[in-house]
Amino acid sequence: MASSAGDEGSRGPQSNEEVIEEITKDLKSSCIRGASRASTDGPWDVEERDGVDDDAQDADAPPAEDVDEELLKDRDLLLTESEREALKCQAESLKQVGNDLFKSGEYVQAISRYTQGLQTCPLAFSNERSILYANRAAARAKCQPEKDSAIADCTKAIELNSSYVKAYIRRAQLYEETDKLDEALEDFKKVLTFDSSHTEANYAVRRLPPLINERNEKLKAEMLGKLKDLGNMVLKPFGLSTNNFELQKDPNSDGYSVKFHQNPM
Repeated sequence: MASSAGDEGSRGPQSNEEVIEEITKDLKSSCIRGASRASTDGPWDVEERDGVDDDAQDADAPPAEDVDEELLKDRDLLLTESEREALKCQAESLKQVGNDLFKSGEYVQAISRYTQGLQTCPLAFSNERSILYANRAAARAKCQPEKDSAIADCTKAIELNSSYVKAYIRRAQLYEETDKLDEALEDFKKVLTFDSSHTEANYAVRRLPPLINERNEKLKAEMLGKLKDLGNMVLKPFGLSTNNFELQKDPNSDGYSVKFHQNPM
């Protein structure tokens, strides 16, 4: 696509229109192929890829940098409608390559392809971008250090498509895996507002509350233990300890009073 340095010197700087033409001229055949296929969600429901260029399948390519939407916004202002469609189709091809890599267990390279798809797809196509984010989240969820990034991708997918059930489910699963049980429960409850018969969500809203209560009681016990240690340190110079004090609950007011024991057992 790029001209040699000598050619550029003889022709002078390229106009915006010429740059865009060079960017998009190789996308036309990909667009034709992509237009004949319905878009699918990807790792959860993969559609077989057809006719993607060999160079797009290079699994040894380095991971792409993340997405700068401000740059995309500036780029999109220069695009015609046909150029936007061409870029959308190229992003669809990258998504399909990512899906194939995901199915073969090449999760890092799948992440790279989905990222390239997000860097390519115009911002106007929010549904397509939502799927790319959700697919990248699924790939990141397979990589242990990527859990927080996977949650962030699910959140972005939901921002672009607020009724994206699979993104809510994926985020709920990731929240639970990272011990964010309250957040997981909220996402599972949200899923039931879209599909009241969803099996996993129905099971989760019954399963998680006892786990949350158990965790909270454990945290409370740990906190009281630390407060007791601190209290003993403060009281020790006076020959006292927290064992000299007993909390008694008032059944009438639900309040507490402190009873002092001079010589605790």
